[in-house]
Amino acid sequence: MSSNPEKHILDSWHSNAAAWTTAIEQQTIESRRLITNKSIVDAISEQNPSTVLDIGCGEGWLCRALADKGMKVWGVDAIPDLIKAAQSKGKADYAVYTYQDIIADAFQPAQLFNVIVFNFALFGDELVKDLLSKLTSYLAPNGKLIIQTLHPHIACGDSPYISGWRNGSWVGFSTDFTDPAPWFFRTLESWVSLFHETGYVLIEIKEPVHPNTGKPASAIFVATT
Repeated sequence: MSSNPEKHILDSWHSNAAAWTTAIEQQTIESRRLITNKSIVDAISEQNPSTVLDIGCGEGWLCRALADKGMKVWGVDAIPDLIKAAQSKGKADYAVYTYQDIIADAFQPAQLFNVIVFNFALFGDELVKDLLSKLTSYLAPNGKLIIQTLHPHIACGDSPYISGWRNGSWVGFSTDFTDPAPWFFRTLESWVSLFHETGYVLIEIKEPVHPNTGKPASAIFVATT
């Protein structure tokens, strides 16, 4: 495990930006193609938001999907190459900001958001806590925080069901991916505690089921302040 896992996460995404953009464009990630992409779009659409902030937006596929539904969408990501890819396809406003930038008030949006979404974009520990706490002030009245992440019961694998750092893996991805980033595994209990500790009320948990395996493909948390 890296001595600075949060930095390793960023370094890995810098290295894999091109491979990720290709994977999304070619729809090579089965779970996304079959279930999780639609699940996150549906979860957001259910809120009927006019303004959405996608944090960790990557090459912007979700921003574009939401913009096509008439929403005004902003996307931010720490990786410049991913934001360049997003900007090349348009339909939303994009900018490069790290989570540390947001925590430090470098990101100053001109409006509040009906929905703030993280789609498989929260990998850290203390940084995530600080970030979520900060974002409570970015939500409009009755706004929602929506997070799609790996389902704890599935992502745990054969490891003990205990929150903590795990080594990354690109198993199931193309050989173009290198240097997998570590990630912080959270049990379901620790996710619930995280929302409580950072100023949110968890109002719904969705568990999209993979059509081939019959097991949860992800967990989607919907919270408000």
